[in-house]
Amino acid sequence: MRGVTRGTGLVTVLAAPLALIVGCSGGATPGERAASRPSVSASPSAAALPTGPYAALGDSYTAGLQVDPTSGGPKGCGRSAANYPSLVAAGLKLAPGRFTDVSCSSATTADLTDAQRVTGGPNPPQLDALTADTRLVTVGIGGNDADFMTVVKQCAEDGLANTALKWVDPDKASNAPCQAAYTAADGSDKLTGVLDTVGQRVAAVLAEVTRRAPRAKVYVVGYPALLPADPATCAPVLGNTVTPGDLSFLATQEQRLNEVLRQRATAASAGYVDTYAPSLGHDMCAGPDARWIEPPFPAHGRAPLHPNAAGQQGMAAAVLRAVRGG
Repeated sequence: MRGVTRGTGLVTVLAAPLALIVGCSGGATPGERAASRPSVSASPSAAALPTGPYAALGDSYTAGLQVDPTSGGPKGCGRSAANYPSLVAAGLKLAPGRFTDVSCSSATTADLTDAQRVTGGPNPPQLDALTADTRLVTVGIGGNDADFMTVVKQCAEDGLANTALKWVDPDKASNAPCQAAYTAADGSDKLTGVLDTVGQRVAAVLAEVTRRAPRAKVYVVGYPALLPADPATCAPVLGNTVTPGDLSFLATQEQRLNEVLRQRATAASAGYVDTYAPSLGHDMCAGPDARWIEPPFPAHGRAPLHPNAAGQQGMAAAVLRAVRGG
């Protein structure tokens, strides 16, 4: 998703609304760990493992923002040599020159067809990495098109305002003020149209991937869980900044985004890699040794609300399972 190197970064966006956030605690339960096997939808035939060329397209969740060591490409892309595409390439034992990673932080679907302006850039159109010889493509995109981090910011701001309202007029306080803000007068969800547009854009990307790399196995990689199933476990991290109702709302919106990606992958005869299920219990509110996603105030040197090294490893395991047909 959107990184901290382009536009309004996450640190700037979230530091004020989330000023009440404190340290994190807790970890995955035995049941959550037992449920952490990668879950993969129907995928292209894996009768023969691809030996490359492999091209990885995507945003900061693919690039591995602030996961050491850094890799090539423009500095603003934040591309890691230990991101899930690199780990997948290593797992498939691809020969040198058979793997190309063009993912870039803050990328939207538009940046797959046009050059992306970043520090040290531009990053060339990501789809230009595909050729008729390409045999494997992973695509991790859509979160920035949905402007998901703006929704997170809105929920943080509404949560703080709601906390103040409890002192002034408790009867007007809400358990889910952000959800209410995104609900139309007729009760419909205002984000439905946004997700429909994301789906259309992803469908167009997949059609172009097929046109440029007609013999490639293609996998759309979903987003891992940012938040736990039980909002109460986030109290040590978020305090009263985001209400329990809005935490559930945010988790539901991320799952809706992933469902859109899954549906579009299926419609395009591509595979869909579910990284959400295996990441349950490894969200931002898990303990430091369990989390795959860093909290808004992350460990030193890590990107807030983004996968850390363990998260990239978990995502790589899910992708490899899909590619191997497991």
